[in-house]
Amino acid sequence: MPKEEDYYDILGISKNATETEIKKAYRKMAIKYHPDKNQGNKDAEEKFKKISQAYEVLSDKNKRAQYDQFGHAAFTSGGRSTHGFSGAGFHDPMDVFAQFFGNAGAGGGSSFFEDLFGGGGSRRSASSAVDGADLRYDLEIDFEDAVYGADKKITVPRMSACDKCNSTGCEPGSGRKVCSRCGGSGQVALSQGIFSIRQTCPACHGAGEIVEKPCRNCRGSGRIHTEKKLQIHIPPGVDTGSRLRIANEGESGLRGGHNGDLYVFIHVRQHDIFHREGNDIICEMPVSYAVAALGGVVEVPTISGKAKMKIPPGTQNSTILRLKGKGVPALRGGARGNMHVKVFVEVPSNISREQKELLEKFDSSLSDIRNNPIKAGFERKAKPFLGNE
Repeated sequence: MPKEEDYYDILGISKNATETEIKKAYRKMAIKYHPDKNQGNKDAEEKFKKISQAYEVLSDKNKRAQYDQFGHAAFTSGGRSTHGFSGAGFHDPMDVFAQFFGNAGAGGGSSFFEDLFGGGGSRRSASSAVDGADLRYDLEIDFEDAVYGADKKITVPRMSACDKCNSTGCEPGSGRKVCSRCGGSGQVALSQGIFSIRQTCPACHGAGEIVEKPCRNCRGSGRIHTEKKLQIHIPPGVDTGSRLRIANEGESGLRGGHNGDLYVFIHVRQHDIFHREGNDIICEMPVSYAVAALGGVVEVPTISGKAKMKIPPGTQNSTILRLKGKGVPALRGGARGNMHVKVFVEVPSNISREQKELLEKFDSSLSDIRNNPIKAGFERKAKPFLGNE
């Protein structure tokens, strides 16, 4: 049998929490997980139920004392109540909520519950605002755009307010009426024995009212499918995974609700010769054997054009040289990154007989260990494996 969750942990409070702290914790969590704000979310509904049970016990001094001493066993024993109620005998979570916020608003003409959800617990107002959903848009850009920034035009499919009915869902000249199925509460109760479960009304989908004559343009939904063309600015320094927020460009709200936001996720195309590590740019560049041995100045491609770079004499393969300030600008300010050039010494693959003779003569002249310290060190370490004494 699974272990019952501790009521103090459910509310996120300590075991010596004051009455005020208990009320404050319940208030915050009950609003967050209320079914009206999480329609169709079974996890939130279950969480709301647990929060209500925890508050019902901990807000009562006698029940809290029993719980502190005996835990959950103080209230259940073989499915029967031992101290006045059982797990199945808790008050309806909606009633606990309504009582809490109703008391909190007493004397003010309307309760906090009514102000929050527009319904007083018995009837929900169909004019209560519903915020539009946030949208995601994935945008692929070139490497150069990520470095320097760019303006891009995008087309976003979304649900927009119906201009014919002004998002009410009603055909012009008609209106809404109280839902006969739930009596305007937006919820219906299903009873099975001692259990009573409240669910969103299937007739009005929780609105409490239904449309008398649906708008022919949006079919009563209050919104229609549209495509919005936007021009957005890509700031310098973005990278794959960067997210841009475009306020109020998500789906339209209903009945005066706020529009959602649009989140643009950036994906940077792979570049032919550059790749990025943080704000640094890495470039792998081949140089000739002669330049690596003798040193010299070579032209290096950078994201902002060519630059000259000095190759020290005796540069080895995979040596990394730095060009300061040739990397990516910091997205939120700060120093620009650097460019790191990884040198690859290119060995000629197709040489003439004359070149071969010259190379053999040149190689024999480098027998001095001072000319090949890496080779000498390797041979010394490898000697036991080469069978040499």
